[in-house]
Amino acid sequence: MAFPKRRNLQEQKRQQLVIVGSKNPVKVKCTENAFSSIFDDSFIVQGLNVDSKVSDQPKGDVETYTGAYNRAYASKNAFPEADFWVGIEGGVDHVGEQMVSFAWMVIMDGEGKIGKAKTATFFLPEALNKMVSDGMELGEADDKLFDKRNSKESGGAVGILTKGAISRSNYYQQALSLALIPFIQKELY
Repeated sequence: MAFPKRRNLQEQKRQQLVIVGSKNPVKVKCTENAFSSIFDDSFIVQGLNVDSKVSDQPKGDVETYTGAYNRAYASKNAFPEADFWVGIEGGVDHVGEQMVSFAWMVIMDGEGKIGKAKTATFFLPEALNKMVSDGMELGEADDKLFDKRNSKESGGAVGILTKGAISRSNYYQQALSLALIPFIQKELY
């Protein structure tokens, strides 16, 4: 009895490589989650420490966006054979006497397309406002005020302040998904 030649039931597609301009596990995980929730493709997501070339605690939209852009661009220069490069930068800004926290996302591909988005903002308590205004990075201020250790690699300020209802990873993932719009709606961008 002759059997037909065996072939793979699922066509194997090459895994695409995504480089995140940070080794922070929250940033790597939210990037992996965003890409896998938007695309049917398979991705390998790898973190890479690169310099944002902005302050340790960026202030305002321009500096924070610049940090995210610089991280994506530096990742592309360091690892040009990847398919996508991602920069994520958290920042703060003053609204009157109060301080808000947010993050910018920048995604680049090999064809020169750039996707960008910003998270929602939330107001910080006065104690954090004072520490950050006095020169402390928000993650350090969170650790000090809430007696945590390296909170920016877990829940971050958003996770602490919402008692875990919104994790830092989920908070970033939504904005990353929005930054992917130009890559899924190519005919419009």
